[in-house]
Amino acid sequence: MKLLLDATRCQGYGLCQEPAPELIDLDEWGYAQVSDTPVPEGGEEAAAEAVAACPNSALRLVK
Repeated sequence: MKLLLDATRCQGYGLCQEPAPELIDLDEWGYAQVSDTPVPEGGEEAAAEAVAACPNSALRLVK
């Protein structure tokens, strides 16, 4: 599983980081940054919560 970010949809609310701080970093302006690495074993639930927390649907969880 990978967490993908559509940076054009991110509005910098930072809500996605709350459920998954180990998967999502925020830049100096509060915009999400995700790693290109797969979601680690056991992190799928937190990644799904991060996707659900984004009000602009900027995040996706893909296989």
